[in-house]
Amino acid sequence: MIFGTGVDIVEVDRVRNAIKKWGDNFLKKAFTKREIGYSNARRFSHQHFAARFAAKEAVIKAFGEWREFPVKWTDIEILNDKEGKPMVEFHDGALKLKEKKQVDRVVISMAHSKKYAVANAILLKKGM
Repeated sequence: MIFGTGVDIVEVDRVRNAIKKWGDNFLKKAFTKREIGYSNARRFSHQHFAARFAAKEAVIKAFGEWREFPVKWTDIEILNDKEGKPMVEFHDGALKLKEKKQVDRVVISMAHSKKYAVANAILLKKGM
């Protein structure tokens, strides 16, 4: 059963400018080491960072009311499985939220172009 859906769009230039202005401080606050490593290893890394940021926003939006748990950006980690398909790993506050809401799986899709990155997240309840 679908628990919630979320979508987000991010301007790649906003992420590029944040990285340029705040550097590692921004990266470490918004992304995990694995996300930083993945994105930095790609051509047009800013597009990959923007897509991951949009995915994190989409996941938060899919939860709806989440303020009862403090969730940091790094608590939601956007990775890729063996086939390259995006997936979500939850940590700390986000993991507690996921468990309380009994979310079993997250289906996530991301896309990016030169100017924009977009992501969609669907949260599925346990038993599906």
